[in-house]
Amino acid sequence: MPLQIEITPEFKEAFELVCNSKQHLFITGNAGTGKSTLLDYCRRNCKKNLVILAPTGVAALNVQGQTIHRFFGFPVNVTPEKIKNFQILPRAKRIYKQLQTLIIDEASMLRADLLDCIDTFLRLYGPDGEQSFGGVQLVLVGDLYQLPPVISSAERSFFASRYETPYFFSAEVFRSVSLRIVELTKIYRQKDNEFIELLSRIRHNTAADADIKALNARLHAPLPGGFCISLTTTNQMADKINIAGLNRIDAPSYLSRAIVDGSFKPEYYPTAEELELKTGAQIMFLNNDMKGRWVNGSLGLIEEIKIGPEKIRFLRVRLQDNQKLVDVFPYTWEIYKFSLNGKEIISEPAGSFTQFPLRLAWAVTIHKSQGKTFDRLRLDIGSGTFAAGQLYVALSRCTSFEGLSLEKPVSFAHILSDERIVEFMRRHTGDGALTNEEKIHLLQKAALSRQKLEILYRKTNGETSRRIIIPTHIKGENVQAFCVQRQQQRSFNISRIDMLKTFIE
Repeated sequence: MPLQIEITPEFKEAFELVCNSKQHLFITGNAGTGKSTLLDYCRRNCKKNLVILAPTGVAALNVQGQTIHRFFGFPVNVTPEKIKNFQILPRAKRIYKQLQTLIIDEASMLRADLLDCIDTFLRLYGPDGEQSFGGVQLVLVGDLYQLPPVISSAERSFFASRYETPYFFSAEVFRSVSLRIVELTKIYRQKDNEFIELLSRIRHNTAADADIKALNARLHAPLPGGFCISLTTTNQMADKINIAGLNRIDAPSYLSRAIVDGSFKPEYYPTAEELELKTGAQIMFLNNDMKGRWVNGSLGLIEEIKIGPEKIRFLRVRLQDNQKLVDVFPYTWEIYKFSLNGKEIISEPAGSFTQFPLRLAWAVTIHKSQGKTFDRLRLDIGSGTFAAGQLYVALSRCTSFEGLSLEKPVSFAHILSDERIVEFMRRHTGDGALTNEEKIHLLQKAALSRQKLEILYRKTNGETSRRIIIPTHIKGENVQAFCVQRQQQRSFNISRIDMLKTFIE
């Protein structure tokens, strides 16, 4: 069932800053910390003229928004120069004049050049051309340690000449813009602290030999329950597994054709326009059921296909998690557009896509698994990971260590990360302080090398004290460390460490 997210101090802070300030924000956090829930909460409760966009069609569909290109009317080959030279003109100027807050989800996939295009466009057509983003508050939501922007081989030389990295934080606009970072720290997807800590070390590329050994102990591990999904690195691998799974079933095949209406372009399609289905097929749901019977990412098995006069009427599916039998009918996704009603920006449907809310699910790519949760998964890295954060995204989909099985062993070579992300987090934190994410990264590195750190620690009564510590390991929201002054092992709450640096004797 959908996660019940509590209103933590970080959640409340982020909401207040989005809805009651003009501060540019980056809202981040580990996988499973409730970023999407926060975004939905803001959409429902903020009394501002805001729009929610995303880099891709499917991501936009998930947040009831539009793609960046669609909202601004950008062609695929948009550049800041083309906007400045009026080669790209707005379709409806008034909506940009009334815009107060622009939220962009899945910010890890937002390219630097596209953010510069947004800045250039809003300086021309937004409320205040003298300010960055035309005086519009920018709110970026995502996890930079997950999947990066897509840069083609033909574009790499251009990026190398103009930008330090393809990430949004390398956009030229950030040379003069302050970005406040709010980090959500409470993880809801996993409950096992040891698994949470292992995932954190994979995320920050601070894994030790023991972590790799622990992961490889799950090589070909049997997974009870019968239902299991494979995560792959490529579409080709996933398609091959799904086709093989369907072909193994000795049963009639039925085709379900989607009904597409309005301006619902193929880039938004949440599942296949033509779904081939059989009794016995393993499927994954792609929506949250209104009755709460399944969520986006739930697995099931088709037990019966009910045929009408001209098409499939409904499917009878056995759910993986509770073995309940449910009837599944076609579902309608709507794509939204933003428009003005007087001076108020409203969202309204622009097109629809009606199809059974599922896809074949013997396998799915790591990329398509982003944002989903699985109780049991089999990870097949094939010839290896090829994008930063790919292994972390795959492992963090699983709710428990016991629900994980590896098809091939993993090694340090599969943990791809970008140290420039850590540097950005430090450089662009609004008040110069470290985020919890950075603190954990530095504490874990110090623990591996037995390095002394100097910290300024804030007690529960508000008093602060300076300590010299030797970190040993992270446990939940605390760091376990040897306190040099007291000559004993102590536990320090990471969020109350106000300053952290290498101790020089």
